[in-house]
Amino acid sequence: MRRIAIAVVASTLSLSLAGCGMLGATEEAGEATPTKGDDLTVGLLMPEETNTRYEQFDYPIIKSKVAELTSSKGSVQYANANAKNSTQVTQMERMIDDKVDVILLDAVDSKAIASTVKKAKDAGIPVIAYDRLAQGPIDAYVSFDNELVGEVQGRTLVEALGTADLSDQIVMMNGSLTDPNSAQFKQGALSELNGRVTIAEKFDTKDWDPKEAKANMAKAISKMGASKIAAVYSANDAMAGAVINALKAAGVSDDDMPPVTGQDAELSAVQRIVSGEQYMSVYKPYPQMAAAAAAMAVAKVRGRDLQFESLTRDKVDSPTDKGIRANLVPVVALTKSNIKSTVIEDGIYKVSDICTSEYKSACNSIGLK
Repeated sequence: MRRIAIAVVASTLSLSLAGCGMLGATEEAGEATPTKGDDLTVGLLMPEETNTRYEQFDYPIIKSKVAELTSSKGSVQYANANAKNSTQVTQMERMIDDKVDVILLDAVDSKAIASTVKKAKDAGIPVIAYDRLAQGPIDAYVSFDNELVGEVQGRTLVEALGTADLSDQIVMMNGSLTDPNSAQFKQGALSELNGRVTIAEKFDTKDWDPKEAKANMAKAISKMGASKIAAVYSANDAMAGAVINALKAAGVSDDDMPPVTGQDAELSAVQRIVSGEQYMSVYKPYPQMAAAAAAMAVAKVRGRDLQFESLTRDKVDSPTDKGIRANLVPVVALTKSNIKSTVIEDGIYKVSDICTSEYKSACNSIGLK
């Protein structure tokens, strides 16, 4: 079913969300006595700045959608923890003290934030986990199908190798242990890699730090030899760039670069895909997820249960809570072949953003004009 979903999404992805009234729900649907009018405040907590998507896509889209849904009377109180859990706890406690109406939480450390989630709950503030599944009494969860992300990465990597077998040695560069998504990415990837290739070296990368990923890749190169590395599974694009830099520092040319995966469709990664340095990324339609999160937050505050439920048709479990209402957005493997039909068609980037002077020739060679 996951494989079918990938094919369907790749060909029919729509980011409209029907104005965020998904599945026919409207602003009036399920309205009882609204708990809040348009003058609501959404607290938005993001985990780090290394990944450019949070500042470039998630926050602006959520802010815009909240304004749209509240006739520009609603506001978003934003904070980024820069990968520090203690900072995020302080930021969230400040939002609780400020009596925001709802919190969208993308946790630095999903376990450590649980007690602060309970504080919000005790204060009557709903918490919706965003992107990463925080522990504690959250009201809902919106993210991508993270295990599917890993499956897409692993399967595309195997396909890149052609006649892959256990003689192909790969390096596996996983994400942070404090991010629950990382374990799901890994699980999905291993379901495609195990028994097909040999994972010669593997690393968990603290805070998704590209510097640590580069250092770990250098260790793998030193131990294995660059020429013996058939491919590299990198859990995201920032680390993929670091992995590629480590390979280049070891003398690997662009023509001899092994397939390297990524995730998030960062602009620099799309350019590396165009030039052939990076084999693939995972395009996660941020407009769809961010708009859904904004609609969920507004519906929750307004007490519109039917609309909220129509946006959360999935269910997930965390280590502390079961049957959490969720919205899991599907993803697409991004390669040279579908840049136009994904990040360009969806308005994430323009051709001019990607095809700067350095990449003009490579863009021309794949018909990206």
